Amino acid sequence: MTEPLSPEDRAKFAAARKAVELVEDGMKVGLGTGSTAAHMVRLLGGLVRDEGLKISAVATSTQTAKLASEVGITVSDLDDLRWLDLTIDGADEVDPQLNLIKGGGGALLMEKIVATASDQMVVIADRSKSVGRLGAFPLPVEVLAFGWQTSKGLLEEMLSGLDVDGREVVLRMADDVPFRTDQGNLILDLHLSRIGAPLQLALALNQIPGVVDNGLFLDMCDLLILGHEDGTVSVENLATGRISHERVGIAEPDNLFTDISDR
Repeated sequence: MTEPLSPEDRAKFAAARKAVELVEDGMKVGLGTGSTAAHMVRLLGGLVRDEGLKISAVATSTQTAKLASEVGITVSDLDDLRWLDLTIDGADEVDPQLNLIKGGGGALLMEKIVATASDQMVVIADRSKSVGRLGAFPLPVEVLAFGWQTSKGLLEEMLSGLDVDGREVVLRMADDVPFRTDQGNLILDLHLSRIGAPLQLALALNQIPGVVDNGLFLDMCDLLILGHEDGTVSVENLATGRISHERVGIAEPDNLFTDISDR
């Protein structure tokens, strides 16, 4: 038997369960990275295994690809599928305009490529990720290992002229060594506290030599599903501005929740 879900996991699971209702037979689906996305991947695996759901899937990280294979989902290459019907992924922060900070798990580059190659991006999260303004969560910036100290210095100089409250730039570590992305790059986390002009910041970041991409996902989320601890979800549609609320079932089979680390 598994341990009962924590209140946070109940919220994540509720969001994931609602999101998989959007997946139809024959769809090409992007699979996000992180603990909330992991719930979604396991639920989709159950539908593939038990109900014969047929999908083509692209993973946003080696971690997600491994989990998908374990639950019976065949993972394809994005270059083979070319374009996806939808991507379901988590977020570290989401603001009222459905702009996001992502990359807490270090997969921001593949996540952004896959989301961009999708007709629809569905974001699933627990309600704690909903914020009035982006910036409390450190903003990940993926940089080349070559010359990263130079990139860091340029980032610090650039931040001095932008509308942010903090300007600390920190190399992400994994234990006592620098964290490496699936592409072998490094992550610099920007502790900004508040981001006053996300678009201006995103454009400025990507002009710095050595920066591969940043964790600001602007004008990309089409549908936001926020899970709550009581098993309810709120669903916000960017196109219509409509927000609906409903309850979803959160009963889960044993062995569903072997956690994978992320936000």
